[in-house]
This record gives sequence, C-alpha cells and structure tokens, in this order.
Amino acid sequence: MAESDGSGYPERMHQPEFSDYGFLSDCRSGALVGRDGSIDWWCPHRFDAPSVFARLLDPAGGHWRIAPLAASRVERAYRPDTLVLRTVHHTPEGSVAVIDALAAEVGARAHQLGMNSPAVLLRVVEGLSGRVRMHLDFAPRPEYGLLTPYLHERPEGAVLATAGPVALVLRGTGQVLRPDRDRVAHTFEVSAGQQVGFDLAYAPVYGPPPARLDPVTMVEETAQAWEAYRETHRYPGQYHDQVRTSATVLTGLTYARSGAVAAALTTSLPERIGSDRNYDYRYSWLRDFAMTMRALWVAACPHEASRLFAWAARSIGRIGDQPVPVLFGLEGERDLSEHDCAHLRGYADSRPVRIGNDAWRQRQLDVPGEVIAAVWQLHDYLGETLDEELREMVLGLAEQVAATWRQPDRGMWETRDIERHYLSSKVLCWGAMHRAVQLAPQLGGQADPRRWAGIRDEIRETVLREGWHDGIGAYTGAFGSAELDASALFLPVVGFLPATDPRMRSTIEVIERELSTDDGLVRRWNTDPAGFVLCSFWLVECLAMAGEMERARVLFEKVLGHANDLGLFAEQVDLDTGAQLGNTPQALSHIGLINAAWRLTEPTTD
Repeated sequence: MAESDGSGYPERMHQPEFSDYGFLSDCRSGALVGRDGSIDWWCPHRFDAPSVFARLLDPAGGHWRIAPLAASRVERAYRPDTLVLRTVHHTPEGSVAVIDALAAEVGARAHQLGMNSPAVLLRVVEGLSGRVRMHLDFAPRPEYGLLTPYLHERPEGAVLATAGPVALVLRGTGQVLRPDRDRVAHTFEVSAGQQVGFDLAYAPVYGPPPARLDPVTMVEETAQAWEAYRETHRYPGQYHDQVRTSATVLTGLTYARSGAVAAALTTSLPERIGSDRNYDYRYSWLRDFAMTMRALWVAACPHEASRLFAWAARSIGRIGDQPVPVLFGLEGERDLSEHDCAHLRGYADSRPVRIGNDAWRQRQLDVPGEVIAAVWQLHDYLGETLDEELREMVLGLAEQVAATWRQPDRGMWETRDIERHYLSSKVLCWGAMHRAVQLAPQLGGQADPRRWAGIRDEIRETVLREGWHDGIGAYTGAFGSAELDASALFLPVVGFLPATDPRMRSTIEVIERELSTDDGLVRRWNTDPAGFVLCSFWLVECLAMAGEMERARVLFEKVLGHANDLGLFAEQVDLDTGAQLGNTPQALSHIGLINAAWRLTEPTTD
C-alpha cells in the first residue's frame, strides 16, 4: 500500500520509482500507470513509436491522470491472468476503484489477441463506498513531448487533440469534458455503485478516425480476451502463479503482428540514477532468442515460440559477409540508428534520453549461436529436412562463425569502449558449431559436420585454456582479464560445462562469494552498484544443476521478493535502496524467472 499525493496537479513533487508503475498492453503497444493514477508512458502506434505521454522521462512530457482529489491509501492488483489493472483508493470520503486496460479488439480470443488492437486506453471508475470527488488531468504531448496539441470540443462532451501526425479523442460516459488550451482538467464525483468510464482513442491523423468504444463493456471484453488467451497455456511446474504472471508479461511485450518480443516497454530508464547508461530497449534482441524460446516453451506458449522463430528467420534474411545484428525492429527493421532527445530531462535528470540503439552496429559473435540453438529447440517440429531458406540461414550462420570466431567483439553487455575476446561470445560460437553438427542431417549436402566438429572442439579448448584465471579461481569475463563477470554463469545454462565440473563449480562459488548479496542479487561485475535480475536467476539455475536444490530454492524465493506488488521486474535492483533500475518491465528478467522455476521443477517432473 502507498499514499498518493492527491493533488490533481500536472507535475509531481517527486519522481515515482519504477516499481510504482503497472503495465498495460494490447500486444501492439503498452502503457505505464502509476500508483497515483497517472499514465506516464504510452506510444500508441506500436511499442517503439513516438510517445504521446512521456512524463516518465520529463515532467512536461505528457500524462493522463485520474485520482481522488483527497489523499488516498492505495491497493492494486491485476485481474488474474490478464493485464487489466484494478487500483483501489481509500479516502476519508469513501473508496473508489479505477480499472485500467488497453483495449483488445472486439471479440478477440486466444491467439487473436493483439492482431488488430484498436489503440484505445480504457479507464473505468467504480464507486465502492461513500461519495468520492475525482480529478482528471489530461495533457497529451505527442512525439516525446515535442508537440503541444490543439484541443477541440466535440459532440457529446468529447475532446479531440491533434498535433503533427497524431489524433486523440477523449470521451467520458455522462461527462462533459472541456479543454483549457493545452489540457483538460475535469472534476467529477462517484458514489457507491456508480461507474464512470473514459476512453482515449488514438489514430494517425491522415487515416480513419479513432475508434469509439464503450469503456465499461470493453474492459470486461478485454479481460475475457486475456483470460481466454491464458487458458490455452498450461504450465505444469512449480511456482505456478509467478510463472503465469511472467508469461503474461512476455505476452504483453509481444508485438502480435510479427511475433517479436520487445526487450522492454521503455527507453532510457537509467541503470544508475544520474548516469548516462540509458538505452532504448523497445526492440527485439537475437542474443536473447534461445532463452526466450525456452521460456515460451516452458510456459506452454508453443504458438508464440513458433511465431517468434518465424519473425527472426525473416528478419535475418540471406546471410552475407556482414555480421547478423544483435537486435532488430519489431517488424524486422535493421537500421536502428540512435539519436538523443535533448529536450527531455530524463528520469531523475538522467541524460541522455535515447531513441534507437546503436548496438545494432556492433560485432556480436554470440548471435549465430542463439539462433542456431533456437533452430535446434524446434528441430523435431521442422521435419527431417529444413526448408530452403531456413537451411540456407543455418548454413550461413555456421560458416560465419567458422570464419569469425577468433575475432574480438563487444560482448554480452554491449560495451561501447573496445572490442575484447569475451568468454560468453566464444561459448556461444561453440554452441553454434555444436548445434550445427547436430542439425547436419537436416541441412542437406552442403553441411560439413566433420569440419564443424573440428572447429567446435578448437573453440572449446580455447575457452577452457584462455577463459580460466588461476589467480581468481574462476572463468572470467574475457580472455586474459582478471575481472570476474556473472556472464560465466551462462556456461552450464547453455550446456558448455556441467555445473558439477570442478572449475565450473569453483566459478559458481567465487561469483556467489564476490558478486552476490545476502538478499539474492547478483552483480554483473565487482564495480556494478546494482544486482542484475537475470544473472540472479542464472545463479539459481547453476545451483540447481549442481544438485544444491534447497539453496537454489531459497535463492529463487529471495529474488522473487524484489518484484513489485504486481509481480513486475525491471532490469536491475539497486543494492543500497532496493529500488528497481533499468528499463521496465524487462523481458529478460521474466524469462530468467520462468527458466529458473522450470529448472527447480525438472528433477521432480516425470
């Protein structure tokens, strides 16, 4: 529970923590709504499009708030197996619930969710007791706050906002909304048993008009669409509720039209407050590909796994001399050139705010290993012989690894300084060759498993020799480096070494001693001030694979304790304050949770 400020004014006196936000999605885009009832982030066209609300990144970036005028005590929860959020405000005048959702298409069920989302935010206010005075404050600022729209009164008390390429229509049932230059400020009352609905519909200004939906009816319709979707996914393992929540988050981060999974909803939420490590994560990373595929299979989402795979194969295209980028746009775009939004202050003055991500230009030798591993995961379903395009892709990736594995790269953490021989990159080069050899019978006459096996074995010997540091007693982050790196925990996860191997066991112990904390968090390296949620779940997996199930379970439950009250994880957790850091909600954190839960389940599953 938390106290809202109850002010009704557009600018807060403080910056909400990341954990204050709930996540809404229509599988086209997503929104963040705070405990105080303010929607501070929404990019309605699609996840990586320009925002119309960006107060998350600047007090003047636009928002839409509905909350009691009086200060309130807040409780909130998702309707089970949905991203329909119910927030209850308890005030001296009485209690009221605000139900928030991004509308599904009318009649959408199961795998239709998100295919034709109407881009409409729904907000329904329900009186629970007493008579509560409510305040609505609507201040859209399209294109990351660069535009201030014209607001026009429309029939039946609606307001039309237009600026640049954006049209928004705000309506309220039984409410007459009137603009005051660049915003709508509206006060109304709700009594016990009364419902007041609002809908905010987006459309491109030079296209069909924004959709008109009944908010009360469509909130229920949207909840039923999510429930029907989750009914098709039956996870049989332990930590059932947490896995289903994380699977719902992954579904919410999926761009339904292509099947791509966005790494996060947001851009430029800092890894460290006041630092410049602020990146745009609204794209889909191939490096995360096999982990994501595994999590989707574990969470009983085979349809989503197949669509993600098809998106990746189409996005990669014909393999040439250039390395395959580590990330793509949600419809397969390759050029994601980065620029700064100098007009935005950034979260808690953490600049710059970046749009795009120049990691697409980096050499990342681990990408082919992730993609070929994903093909291997699906090989039983792909037939005895892969189709021509898929066969060419695997052959091209294998040959690319054969030609380039000795080169340095930017590594798993996408460093922006110099290239190095990163351990995790070499291990995934080994993984590419290992799986290519296994897939050879399905690759036709151009496969060269004997040569590939020789390269695979050479990579393995090199990693075992160059990756180990006698003085530290562990595999380190890069060849010749004395810097401990939690990415070494990836070795057992991808099958390079068993967790019981003496050197691997020593590495796990050193990382646990030097990089982990009493509350279960694992830093990526010694100077990292925050715990990285994915690495924390990797340690759980390593302990489970080493046979230390009870320690793994205790650690897993400690990490679970760092989620917010809705079960959402950002990328990292501050070691001093416990505050979440980095873009949110973070797909990799929830992928790590699902895979670790299954690792704890596997020994007891038939």
